[in-house]
Amino acid sequence: MSSPADRSAALRLAALLDEEFEALKQQDLDRFEALQPEKLDLLRRLGSISPPQPTPSGDFGADWLQFQDLVIDCRDRHRRNSILIQRKLDAIRAALKTLQGADPTSSVEVYDRLGRIATGKKKSSYTDA
Repeated sequence: MSSPADRSAALRLAALLDEEFEALKQQDLDRFEALQPEKLDLLRRLGSISPPQPTPSGDFGADWLQFQDLVIDCRDRHRRNSILIQRKLDAIRAALKTLQGADPTSSVEVYDRLGRIATGKKKSSYTDA
């Protein structure tokens, strides 16, 4: 059976994961970073909980099953946040690749520091000759 403190920790983790998601959507990295210590503490606390001994009928009890469902919901919220982070990183990588001119099929024109369209090729300097 899970204790009320365990259930409270799981509920707080679920709320914290929702806050984390909102911070990620708004690209508020300061808020996202501020949530991490508490999240880590809650994950450690929840990770140290061991399941109760099953009853003679093989059941763990309704309280444990409800707690388990809550933890599974937290896992799903964490995965959702992870997917959002991965998508944002992929978008950043694609933008960087475009800005570096590494994609010859890109229809985006990039300008050099003089305002001319960049070709993506480095011009040879007089020292290369």
